[in-house]
Amino acid sequence: MSDFSSAANTARRDDLRNVAIVAHVDHGKTTLVDAMLGQTGAFSSHGETEDRVMDSGELEREKGITILAKNTTVFYQGPSAQGRDVTISVIDTPGHADFGGEVERGLSMVDGVVLLVDASEGPLPQTRFVLRKALTAKLPVVLVVNKTDRPDARIDGVVSDSMDLLLGLASDLSDEVPDLDLDSVLNVPVVYASGKAGRASLNKPEDGTLPDCEDLEPLFATIMEHVPAPTYNPDEVLQAHVTNLDASPFLGRLALLRIFNGTLRKGQQVAWARQDGQMKTVKITELLATKGLSRVPAEEAGPGEIVAVAGIEDIMIGETLTDVENPKPLPLITVDDPAISMTIGINTSPLAGRVKGAKVTARQVKDRLDKELIGNVSLRVLPTERPDAWEVQGRGELALAILVEQMRREGFELTVGKPQVVTKTIDGKLHEPMEHMTIDVPEEYLGAVTQLLAARKGRMTSMSNHGTGWVRMEFTVPARGLIGFRTRFLTDTRGAGIAASIAEGYEPWAGEIEYRTNGSMVADRSGVVTPFAMINLQERGAFFVQPTSEVYEGMIVGENSRADDMDVNITKEKKLTNMRAASSDTFENLTPPRNLTLEESLEFAREDECVEVTPESIRIRKLILNASDRHKAQRARARS
Repeated sequence: MSDFSSAANTARRDDLRNVAIVAHVDHGKTTLVDAMLGQTGAFSSHGETEDRVMDSGELEREKGITILAKNTTVFYQGPSAQGRDVTISVIDTPGHADFGGEVERGLSMVDGVVLLVDASEGPLPQTRFVLRKALTAKLPVVLVVNKTDRPDARIDGVVSDSMDLLLGLASDLSDEVPDLDLDSVLNVPVVYASGKAGRASLNKPEDGTLPDCEDLEPLFATIMEHVPAPTYNPDEVLQAHVTNLDASPFLGRLALLRIFNGTLRKGQQVAWARQDGQMKTVKITELLATKGLSRVPAEEAGPGEIVAVAGIEDIMIGETLTDVENPKPLPLITVDDPAISMTIGINTSPLAGRVKGAKVTARQVKDRLDKELIGNVSLRVLPTERPDAWEVQGRGELALAILVEQMRREGFELTVGKPQVVTKTIDGKLHEPMEHMTIDVPEEYLGAVTQLLAARKGRMTSMSNHGTGWVRMEFTVPARGLIGFRTRFLTDTRGAGIAASIAEGYEPWAGEIEYRTNGSMVADRSGVVTPFAMINLQERGAFFVQPTSEVYEGMIVGENSRADDMDVNITKEKKLTNMRAASSDTFENLTPPRNLTLEESLEFAREDECVEVTPESIRIRKLILNASDRHKAQRARARS
C-alpha cells in the first residue's frame, strides 16, 4: 500500500472497497457472500433466491467447492457509509490449494482480505496458503470466525490458533518481505459471525450460540474501517490489469480488469501490452460493470473499479491496457510452479467412438487444452513423443481431475495416464515437491494413519490433542505419496478423518513408494460380462464391472486380493445341457461391484495402467492390451 497521507499526488476513492474472501474448503465463505448480497438488496424482492449463488458451475454445486474466483458487488448504505453509496467489490476465491492460480489472481484485484475460519476446525493448511499470499502482497486482514453456533465450537481456541498462524507466517516472511509491518499484521480485527443465519458481532458469543447482532452490520463496518479505499495518481496515464477472463455468447471473450490509474471509456482506443512485449492499439467495443450478480453496460469506469471489457479477442491474463501515447504496462502475474502432471490423449481403446457425437480426434483435444490455458494461469501443456497425447501439469491431483471431468461432460473421449510428480534437479541431485499435510482424526485411528503415512515416506512434524477425542497431526510428505492417499485414508478412518495439504517446496527424492498392495484382475478377451463368470471369480477379489457390460482384452475388471495381476475370463458362459437342474443359478449372493469415480480410478491406476474416459463411462485398462506383449514388456523391465 502506498502511504497516501504523505504522497501529495495520491488521491483515494472513498466510495469503493475491494475485498477478497479467503478460507479453507467448506468454511462457509460462499454462504456468507449470499448473506451479504441478501442484506444489501442485491436480490429482487419478487425473484427467487438460491443457496450459494456464487458457485455457478455445475461441478462447483456438485462437489460443494469453489473452483473459479468470481466477483460480485455489494451496494452498502449502512451507518458506516456516512451518507455515501459505497460499492464493495467482493472476490470469492477458491479454498483449495490446487486452484492457487485463481487465488493469486483474486488477490491482485483487491486492497484487503477477509479471512474466514470455522469456529470448530480453526485454520487449516489451505487457510495458511491463501493467508501467506495475502501477507506477501501486504494486504490488511480482517478475521471472521464463522459458524459460532456449531455445537462443537471452540471460539477462543480458534482465535488463538489464527493469531499463532499470522505470527508464524509473518516471521517466515520477514526475509522475503523485509518491510512487512508486524504490528499491523497482529493487530487484526475479529468479527464473530454465522453466515447461514446472516448475523455478525464484534462481541464474542458463547460457544455454540449465535452472534448478538441481528444482521451483518458489524462486518460491513469493520470492512469500511480496516480495508483501505483504492488509491491512485490523478496525473498518471491509464493502467488496467487483466486479472480474469470470461465469455459471453453475444460479446465473445470478456477481460476482467482492475483499473489502477486513469479512466476507461466505451469506444476508447487503448494500447494493449501483450505478454511477449508487443504493443497493439485496440478499441473497447463494450464496457460492463458488475451490479450484484449481473453485468450491466457502462459508459466509463475510474480507478479502483473492477470492470469487464469486450472487443479484444486474444487478450490473456496478466496483460495490461494502457495509454496509446504514453504506454506504461504493469508487471505480469506470477504463479507457483506445477507439482503434478498427467498425460491426456485421445481414446485408443477398442471401444473408442461408440458414444454418438463424442469428440474423439487429436485436434479437438488439443484445441480444448489450449482453450483451458487461456483462463487457467496455473496449468501448462507440453508435447510428448506421441502426436495424439500431451503432458498437462497443474498444482494438484484435484485440479487435473476436474479438468478431465469437465472435458468428459463436454463430450470428449480421452485416455488419461496416472498422475506423476514434476521433479527438479538442484545441485545435480533429483528433488521432488513436498506437501505439508494436516490431519484431524478421532484418537482410535491415530495408529492406522501414522502407519499409512509412514509407508508413503511421511514425517510427522507435530501432534496436538485438544481433549475433545480428536487428534491433530502435521506431516511433511512427498507429493507423490498423496496420489491415491484419500481413498485409503477414508477407508482406514471409517470416513471420519479430515485431511488437507499444501505445497511445502522441494526436497531430495525420498525413494520408492508402494501405492497399492493388491494387483488387478485383467480381462483376457473381449465380450460381455456374465453373472456366471463373476460368481466363480468373486472370491478372488472385488469387481468394477456390472453383469452384461462390454469388456475388451487388457481392460481391468476388478482388484485382485493378491499382490500380482491376474488374467481372467469374465465372459465365460454356463454350458447348457439337456439335463434339468433342481436349482437355478443364485445371483442373489453376487457381491455388488464397486463403481469408481474418476478421481478413484486415477488413484487406483498403476504405472502400467491408464484410465479411459468417455461421456458415458470410465474404465481402467492396461497401457499394453495384449497379454503376451504385456508379459514380454514386464520381463524386459525386470532385466533392465
